[in-house]
Amino acid sequence: MTDTSERARTAEAIHRDTQTLFREFKQTGGPQVREELVLLHQNLVRFLAKKFANRGEPLDDLIQVGMIGLLHAIDRFDPDRGIRFATYATPTIVGEIKRHFRDRGWAIKVPRRLQEINLAANKMADQLTQDLGRVPSVAEIAEAVGASEEEALEALELGQLYELVSLDSELGGEDDESHSVLSDYVGQTDEELVEYGQRARLDDAISHLLPREQAIVRLRFFAGLSQTDVARRLKISQMHVSRLQHRAVSKLREILHEKD
Repeated sequence: MTDTSERARTAEAIHRDTQTLFREFKQTGGPQVREELVLLHQNLVRFLAKKFANRGEPLDDLIQVGMIGLLHAIDRFDPDRGIRFATYATPTIVGEIKRHFRDRGWAIKVPRRLQEINLAANKMADQLTQDLGRVPSVAEIAEAVGASEEEALEALELGQLYELVSLDSELGGEDDESHSVLSDYVGQTDEELVEYGQRARLDDAISHLLPREQAIVRLRFFAGLSQTDVARRLKISQMHVSRLQHRAVSKLREILHEKD
């Protein structure tokens, strides 16, 4: 009984100290006070993050995400409302971790607002189908979730991107003996076409060089002549060819970089 009473008194003392720190932080916004509050509640973040362990994300990453939620909670907490900070902060921390899983689950990066509309719209579509006895329109769904028709439509379409379909997925029904897979119908990169495009970009970049620089680049890298042979053909020294070649290549890099 004594141990229980002692733990209760310790918890109450910690609560009073925390409330004092929060009042100081609310008045001053001092970064040192904020850091102290973070240190005092980091075990809460660890405790909550462990509840989401073994779901494919490293625990350290979940703790870091939870810390973001903790910081948000600290910044928004009002010590004068009479509630314990842990009670206030828990939904914020858990919500941040859940959003992390939701963001990581999409096949491509989708704005968070559209993700939220997608979740709300899907739930509301099921509810409206029951209430109306028919499939609701996009306008009805949009009005129910407080979004525009364009946002609702885009969110519903983006919902198809939540999970990518494997290229090894088999097509056809059980009676289909073709055993074809999705990759059989995906076009392959035409290497000749890629090379043609790269050559066109390079030719365009070379056209921006001075005439002598153009000649050196084409003789050295297209005709395969040595610097000595190029110097003899252009009637300049081999050292001059080397300098012009270096300058021309540098220019080409800059031109191609700007175009990219």
